[in-house]
This record gives sequence, C-alpha cells and structure tokens, in this order.
Amino acid sequence: MDKPKFIPKPGQVDFTNIRYCPVINCVVQYGEKFLIVKRSKALRLYPGYWNGVSGFLDDDMSREEKVGDELREELGIGEDDIASIRFGGIFDQEAPEYKKTWIVHPVFVEIKTGKITLDQEAEQYKWVTLEEMKDYKLLPGFDKVVEYVCAIL
Repeated sequence: MDKPKFIPKPGQVDFTNIRYCPVINCVVQYGEKFLIVKRSKALRLYPGYWNGVSGFLDDDMSREEKVGDELREELGIGEDDIASIRFGGIFDQEAPEYKKTWIVHPVFVEIKTGKITLDQEAEQYKWVTLEEMKDYKLLPGFDKVVEYVCAIL
C-alpha cells in the first residue's frame, strides 16, 4: 500500500526533500503520568514507534501556537485544557535512514484533562511514568526530549 503523498497547505513548507527540519516534540503530562502515542503504521516517518506529540515547524505559527495546534489536531485537546507550556533546549537529532537532521524543539505541556481523542497519526496512547516509558520502542531522540524537558521542571 502506498503511503499518502504530503500536500502542503498554502504558506506551509514541504520538508519532504529538505535535509534540516525544525520540529517540536511535546512531553505531555496529566497528573503524575506522561502521554506516549504509538505512531500509525501508515505514516512515512517512524511508523509504529512511540513518541510524544510532534510536528514540523513548517508555517508562520509561533512555537506556542504550533503546540496548541498539534494538541488540538492529534489529541483533541483544546486551549482551555492546557495548563502550561515550557520549552527546553534545542538540539539536533540525526536520522540517516531518512537523510534528515531534525532540529528538535523539546516542549513540556501540562494539561488539565486525561481525555484524549486520537487522529489518524496515532494508533493508540498510554499514560505512563517516566520509568515505564523506557519499556516502549521510542522514536529515536525522544528520550533526549524527555531529558531536556525534565531539566526545566
């Protein structure tokens, strides 16, 4: 089965064939647990891996706006359910298998609800402790995202 071709919206950058790609990757917390989502097998990049909520910084939205947009799209979380957003230090994550260098903007997001509605990008989600997270096949670099956001807590 062919993976769907990405069609950028007006004003959106298509990073398909670009080496350096800025992305956000969010560590989402509700109560004492952290959210991980299993990426859909239909996705071109890292299908089946567990990750936080992520997205390309591919338009003119601020990082805060992009975080809100991704939470709404991927989890069904509205602006009123976001308690706080904090950013960690930016780092590069090499991905030779995709001929990419991800410019990762780690984000810590605390939310006010545990009710999640997944979109087509994820197959399932789990609320886990930081220790339990290590038992999952995590997207390369997500452990570093967690490390960077834990440094700001």
